[in-house]
Amino acid sequence: MVKRLQYRRLLMLALLLGVAFAGLGYRLVDLQILRHADLQSQARENTRRTFQFEPRRGDILDAKGNLLATSIFVKTVCADPILIGNHQAEVAHAIAPLLQLKEAELAQRLMPRTRQDDKGEIRTNRYVVLKRKVSAETWQKIQETMAQLSFAAEENITSKKEKAFYNDLRAKAIYPDSTDDQLRTYPNLSLAAHVLGFVGMTERTNRGARFLETVGVDGIERTLNSKLSGVRGWRQTEVDRQRRELVYLREQNIEPHDGLNAVLTIDSGLQHILESALADAMQKESPNSISGMIVRPRTGEILAMAVFPNFDPNSPGDNADARRNRIISDMNEPGSTFKIVVVSGALNDQIVKLTDQFDCEHGRFHYAGRSLHDHAAYGVLSTEGIISKSSNIGAAKIGIKMGEPRLYQYIRDFGFGAKTGIPLPGEIGGWVHPVKEWSKVSIAQLPMGQGLTATSLQMAMAMSAIANKGMLMQPMLVDRLQDQDGNVVVKYAPVQARKVVSEDVSRQMIEALKTVATTDGTAPKAAMEHYTVAGKTGTAQKVEKGHYINRFYASFVGFFPADNAEICIYVSLDDPKSNFHQGGQVAAPVFKQIAEKAANYLNIRPDRGVETGLQDVLVTNGGEKTPKAVVSRVP
Repeated sequence: MVKRLQYRRLLMLALLLGVAFAGLGYRLVDLQILRHADLQSQARENTRRTFQFEPRRGDILDAKGNLLATSIFVKTVCADPILIGNHQAEVAHAIAPLLQLKEAELAQRLMPRTRQDDKGEIRTNRYVVLKRKVSAETWQKIQETMAQLSFAAEENITSKKEKAFYNDLRAKAIYPDSTDDQLRTYPNLSLAAHVLGFVGMTERTNRGARFLETVGVDGIERTLNSKLSGVRGWRQTEVDRQRRELVYLREQNIEPHDGLNAVLTIDSGLQHILESALADAMQKESPNSISGMIVRPRTGEILAMAVFPNFDPNSPGDNADARRNRIISDMNEPGSTFKIVVVSGALNDQIVKLTDQFDCEHGRFHYAGRSLHDHAAYGVLSTEGIISKSSNIGAAKIGIKMGEPRLYQYIRDFGFGAKTGIPLPGEIGGWVHPVKEWSKVSIAQLPMGQGLTATSLQMAMAMSAIANKGMLMQPMLVDRLQDQDGNVVVKYAPVQARKVVSEDVSRQMIEALKTVATTDGTAPKAAMEHYTVAGKTGTAQKVEKGHYINRFYASFVGFFPADNAEICIYVSLDDPKSNFHQGGQVAAPVFKQIAEKAANYLNIRPDRGVETGLQDVLVTNGGEKTPKAVVSRVP
C-alpha cells in the first residue's frame, strides 16, 4: 500500500516535470524559432542607436576675407532628475546664473516626472533638456561649478553607497547631449544684414533619428543653404544598459563633410561707409525707409547694399518689415531717373541728337486729353538740357518721337519688367505693360518714369549699363565658394546680360549726365571736388489706391569718375519728412557723402581739380582735406 502511494507520487511528479519541460520546450521553440526574428528586432531596437554628426556650416566672408557670418559648436545641456534626487534647489542655485535661467523655473525642470509607456509600465524621465546653444566656455564653467558643489546632507554620511550617490550627482547629473549643435553668429551685428539674411531651425528625420537642422531663412544664408550646410555624418551602433557604446558592434561610421565657405563681392569697408551715410540721412530726413547700394559697373559686382530700418541677424526678431530687403522686393514708379532709358534709346536709334531742340511748353503740355507738367516753366531745351533740367515734357516728346514699339523694346532691354537674377530670395521683376495694353497717354508718361514700376536694383543696373559702355551686366553678389582649407571649389565670373546701347551713345549720355551734378542741373549737391560725377535725380509721386498723392520717392543714381566709372551709387528715400522731397535736395547729398569716403577708401584716381605733375592729391574726407596719394600727370 505504501509502495503504491509512493509510485503514484512519483508518477505525479514525473507528469508535472514532463508538463513543465514541455512548456519550457514550447517556450524555447516560441522564442528561438517562431518569434525569433521579431524578438531579435525588438532587442536590437532597444540597444541600437544612431548618432548624428553635424557638419560645420560654412562661413560667409566679404571680398577681402573678413568674416561676416560663422558657426561655433555649442552644447545642449541636459539633466538626469533621478541622480539629482531631492537636491533640485541646490543644483538650480548653482547653475541657473550660468544658464541665464530663473532659479525657481530651473528647479522645477529638475524634478523627476513619471509617465506610462505603451506597455503600461511606469517610466521616470532621465533626460531633460535645460538649454540649447550653450557655448563651450559656459559648459566648462558648469562642469567646474558642479565639481565644486557641496551638499549639506553630505556632512554626516559614512556609507560608500551614499558617497557614490553624491559623486554621481556632481559628475553625471548635468551632462551634454551626445551630439554637438551649432550657433550661427554674425560678428558685425547688423552690417549687411539684408544681404546675409539669417538662419533658423527645422526638425528632420534621417535613418530613423529625429534631429534639429540649421537652415537658411533669408538672404545669402537661404540662397546658398545647400552649399553652406555640408553633408551630415552618422554612426549606427549599439549601447549597453548604461548607454555606453559597444564599439565592437558598431555597424556604420560616416564622417560629416563641412559646408563650403562663401566669399561675397561685398566689401565690409564700403558697406560700413554706406550704412553710416544712410543712418545719418535716416535721422535727418525721417523717411519711412532709405536704401542704397554701390555697384562696380564693369563687372556688375555689388560692393555694398543696405536698407534702413535694419535688423540684427543674431536676433532677427518678429519685425518682418525691418527684415525686408526693399532694394529687390519693393517696386515703385522710378520717376525721372528713368529718363536715361528713353533718351539713350532715342540717341541709339539716331532719332535725336544731344543738340536737338524741344519746346517744353513753359511747364504745361496737353497730350491725349491729359496735362503733363514740369517742375519749372522751361521753354526750349536741347536733348542734353532735358536730362540736365529733368524736363518731363521734353522726355515725353522724345518718347512720342520714338514710337511705342521702340520705347517698349528699350525698356525691356534695360532690364525692366524682369528679375535681374541676383542670388537673393524675394526679388520681384516690377511690371511693364505690353504695348497692346498701353493707353493713349502711356507713350508720354513712361518716358518720365510713370506708368511702370521698377526696383532700386533694376535702376542701379540700368545706370551702370550707361557707365559700362552700354553693356548691361547681371548683378554679381557671390565671388567664389571655397573649402575649409581655402581651396576654390567654384569661381563665379561676371555675366553680360546684353548690349543695350552703343559705346558712342554711352559716351553721349555720360556727357549729358555730367551736367546734372552742376549748378545748371538738378543735383549740384552731388558734385565732388576731385571727381566728375555723372548721374540723374528722381522725384516720383507715390500712388495710393490708384491715385497720385502728395508723398514722394526721392532718389539719385550716379557714377564716377564719369568717363571711366569705378563705382555707381544709388540712394533712395521713401517719403522724406524734411522741408524738401526732391531727389536733388535729399538724395544727392547722401550720394556725395558716400562717394567721397568710398573714393578715399578705394584710392580712386581723381580726374579733376588736380594740376598736372607729380604732387600730393588732396581728397575731401568728412569736410577735411587729407593727403591721399601721389599721382603723376593727372589729366
